[in-house]
Amino acid sequence: MMQWGWGGGGWGWGLAGSLLSLLFIAAIVIGIVLVVRAVSGGHSHAGGQWASPPPPPASTLPAPAGPSAALRILEERYARGEIDREEFLGRKQDLNS
Repeated sequence: MMQWGWGGGGWGWGLAGSLLSLLFIAAIVIGIVLVVRAVSGGHSHAGGQWASPPPPPASTLPAPAGPSAALRILEERYARGEIDREEFLGRKQDLNS
């Protein structure tokens, strides 16, 4: 029988080609996993539910709107000594009315 190619049979390119094929397939699988993770936002599936990222620290959260936020800011200014007692009490009365 006539052999085409490198002839002789042996382990030469047959083994190396198989290893390269496996590495190529592994690279494709890893690439697909990375793309899926990037698209899904990197959330992991744990305990039957999708785990959400941890909440941001309190210092980065926006202050709530309304009189309570204004009163808190006023109290902070008074505590830092930016305003005196009379100004604090007058502005506090304005906010509560």
